[in-house]
Amino acid sequence: MSDEARRNFGSGGPWEELYGYSRVVRVGRHVHVAGTTAAMPDGGVYGGADAGAQARAVFARIEAALAQAGARMADVVRTRMYVIPGVDTDAVGRAHGERFAHVKPASTLVVVHALVRADLLVEIEVDAILPAESA
Repeated sequence: MSDEARRNFGSGGPWEELYGYSRVVRVGRHVHVAGTTAAMPDGGVYGGADAGAQARAVFARIEAALAQAGARMADVVRTRMYVIPGVDTDAVGRAHGERFAHVKPASTLVVVHALVRADLLVEIEVDAILPAESA
């Protein structure tokens, strides 16, 4: 793969450089968005302790990340949602349904032991494929 075929996009967060990752990677028509949480730059959490509200905030952040790479939510073909034990998975699933009712990507929801911070209830990553004319 040539360097021209791959484009990395960052969010400006400090962890990207420290941990060696990009928020979004686009290779040709394929766009991959890294795991995204509801963590705010000031240390707070969008949506507080409400899993559905956190998921909605995460999807808004993912939509903005996709836009950096020229993609839209309608281009998403796969979602992966990670939630901690005790989280209202129905609320997270419904938030997913609100954003993807007409797209219906392949989707996975997994309960994991913990996320990077105790106040984060959900982390979501997506993969998208742009239409052929976007390559």
